[in-house]
Amino acid sequence: MKGKFTAADPDFRRRMSTSFRRQGFLHHLGVRMIDLQPGYCEMEVAFGEQLSQQHGYFHGGLVATVADVAGGYAAFSLTESDSSMVTAEFKINFIAPAKGERLIARGSVVKPGKTLTICQCEVVCINDEVETVCAVALATFIALPGKPEKTT
Repeated sequence: MKGKFTAADPDFRRRMSTSFRRQGFLHHLGVRMIDLQPGYCEMEVAFGEQLSQQHGYFHGGLVATVADVAGGYAAFSLTESDSSMVTAEFKINFIAPAKGERLIARGSVVKPGKTLTICQCEVVCINDEVETVCAVALATFIALPGKPEKTT
């Protein structure tokens, strides 16, 4: 759903980048933001043993994390400059083993709102340049107007 929305904050990329740099957990996991458009966000993480579960796949907790965060930044990209956003509800369906060299989460806004924004996220594994959808998620995010994120 790239290009479908217009950002309320013309400087949203800087604000999203600043927010993402403050995500210590994501940096610990090696997650990178690879695309950000109004209402769309794409995250990527390379496979490592420390991110695997007992069968050698990406851990389901990591799959859910990148789905939530990609959807969250897609929603956050549409907020006013003095707002922040948090997850209010999240549901994920795991539909194939998350086996591959890279994991990519593509979050997109389905229904923007002043208070609640609904997003969907597709998570794919890349193995030998072939994409396999391993999970789909649906999430609701709540805007917190007048409560910007900390900048320091």
